[in-house]
Amino acid sequence: MPRVHNKSQLLLQTQEEAEALRQFLATLTLEQMNRPGTLGEWSVKDTLAHLYEWQQMFFRWYEAGLRGEKPAVPAEGYKWSQMPALNQAIYERYRDRPLDEIMTAFWESHAKTLELVESLSEETLTTPGLYHWMNKNALIAYVAANTGSHYRWARTEMRKALKGGK
Repeated sequence: MPRVHNKSQLLLQTQEEAEALRQFLATLTLEQMNRPGTLGEWSVKDTLAHLYEWQQMFFRWYEAGLRGEKPAVPAEGYKWSQMPALNQAIYERYRDRPLDEIMTAFWESHAKTLELVESLSEETLTTPGLYHWMNKNALIAYVAANTGSHYRWARTEMRKALKGGK
């Protein structure tokens, strides 16, 4: 997936990948959505919960930056090198929640993300290190990582697993 460099590319990629994910999910049965083993022990539902929580972490980082704070990134008690453990903790937190709750939360979070992007200036999105927690990265990289590219990863992995190509 090409890297996005501006707001219009980010919005387009996010919307295209969200629509592709939505169309893919519409082809699945409830049993397929809830069946463990789609990604390791995760179901499709668990994968959507993973996407949702990463977006929530992004919002926490962003809001902390607005307040002049430096949040724990990626999450309290975790370093980037501990992503498998963090992702497992996310799975544990959401695995017993019902599919309809996860679906609603994910799509509402997606809409909130689009609203945020639309409200931000090109400069805010593309200025490296704008907030202390970003180091030398631009906000656009964090948004893209938690939307379009993450959606594509999830859809690709779910499709492979459901076709038996784990």
